[in-house]
Amino acid sequence: MAKKSRKQQPGGTPATVALTAAGTVFTVHTYEHDPAHPSYGEEAAEAMGVSPERVFKTLVAEVDGELTVAVVPVAGTLDLKALASAVGGKKATMADPAAAERVTGYVRGGISPLGQRKRLRTVLDASAGAHPTICVSAGRRGLEVELAPADLAALTGAALAPIGRG
Repeated sequence: MAKKSRKQQPGGTPATVALTAAGTVFTVHTYEHDPAHPSYGEEAAEAMGVSPERVFKTLVAEVDGELTVAVVPVAGTLDLKALASAVGGKKATMADPAAAERVTGYVRGGISPLGQRKRLRTVLDASAGAHPTICVSAGRRGLEVELAPADLAALTGAALAPIGRG
C-alpha cells in the first residue's frame, strides 16, 4: 500500500522532497483538479475515493499576530478559539490568503503542512490519531500525500489538539 520513497521523482514539490529526505513512508495520490469545484478538500476526497474524515486541509491562521498552521479534516471546519487555546494564544483569525501563500510558498488549495518556505507553528486536529493514515496536500492542487499522522506531526513539529468542528 504505502511506498517508501527514496528518490526524488521528477516534478516533486517541496512537500514530497521533505518526505523523501526524511525517509518517511508515504503514498502520492494525483487527480484532475476541477477549478469549478467549490471545495478543494472535498474534491480531493471524492477524486481519491477516501473518506473526508481522512483527508485534511491545511489552513493558515493568525494567532495573536503570529501565523499558525491548522490541519483539520475537510469534513469539518476550524475552531479558531480552540486553535488559539492550543497554542496558548488569546485570539485567532484566518490569515490573509496572500500572506499565507507568500509565507508557505504554496498557492491556496495546494498549501501543504510540509516543506513550507518558512516553518510555521503547526497544530494537527486530534482526530487524525483515529486513522492509520491521513491525506494532506502535497503542495499543489490535484496532488495529495498519504502518511501516518505521527509522521506528519513529527515532520512539522505539530501539536495535537481538538481544533476541528463537525
